[in-house]
Amino acid sequence: MDDQLVHEIGELIRHSQKIVITTHLRPDGDAIGSMLGLGLSLQALGKEVQMVLNDMVPASLRHLEGSKQIIQAVNGTFDISISVDCSDIQRVGSTIKNTSLVDVNIDHHPTNEKFGKFNLIKTSASATAEMLAEYLPLWGLPITKDVASALLTGLITDTIGFRTSSVTSRTMRTAATLIDCGVEISDLYLRSLILRSFESVRFWGAGLSQIERQGPIVWTKLTIQDRQQAGYSGRDDADLINVLSSIKDASIAIIFVEQSSSKVKVSWRAQPGLDVARLAMQFGGGGHAAAAGAELEGDIEEVMSRVLNQTQGLLVN
Repeated sequence: MDDQLVHEIGELIRHSQKIVITTHLRPDGDAIGSMLGLGLSLQALGKEVQMVLNDMVPASLRHLEGSKQIIQAVNGTFDISISVDCSDIQRVGSTIKNTSLVDVNIDHHPTNEKFGKFNLIKTSASATAEMLAEYLPLWGLPITKDVASALLTGLITDTIGFRTSSVTSRTMRTAATLIDCGVEISDLYLRSLILRSFESVRFWGAGLSQIERQGPIVWTKLTIQDRQQAGYSGRDDADLINVLSSIKDASIAIIFVEQSSSKVKVSWRAQPGLDVARLAMQFGGGGHAAAAGAELEGDIEEVMSRVLNQTQGLLVN
């Protein structure tokens, strides 16, 4: 990583008082954990921070300190804007309306489009939260217990409990350092990965009842009607993709989540050796080799047909 870049970002933050932090649509644990970790750390130094997000905070992350501060639109003026864990400006949504360019872009996705004035991208990191745990002290920002809880949640969720191939010895050392701040890892693990609402499990039932398989590819869909019948309030798959990706002998798992009558969110998971980020980029999305996503225009059946054809092509090639 460029030491000069890290220094310049630190100086920009140091000389800024009003700071906006945003992240991607349909946020996961790393997005929320990184936003809160950075935001709470800045507040500890007396900075005025707005944490802005188009969508609601997922129920499994609302126990984190600071989650109630997250708002849906910027209020007033700000000195700088910071995006965390977001690979492209479109996924930020409409949170920042006064500028087309984010000042600081902090992310670990290989498909990041470097849309900021300063782009701190570290693809070897297992999570954006891992990056922030490293850089906050370099920027003179404290890691309090609440900051550590948020960052450790980001690590736990993005590695699915330290089980992904992105986990390194550095990841585990980072986790240990955060635990030393007084964080109870077993509680964070339970809340972010294990406990489920009744509605989310009902939503899973709709997806599992429609699961299909063709060779090494497994997939299912979740419609707006499924979501309404289950009483699930989110626009995501309630992490059902992680269940599909555990199916033995399945090389690729896909979930299609209907957002509207003409828009579908697609999530891929792949076994080592396959790069689904390439697929996602073909559809305007991005991510990692083993985990990627995109949002496509079209009705759900048409989108499923297109995506499955392209996915089959990846296996052939």
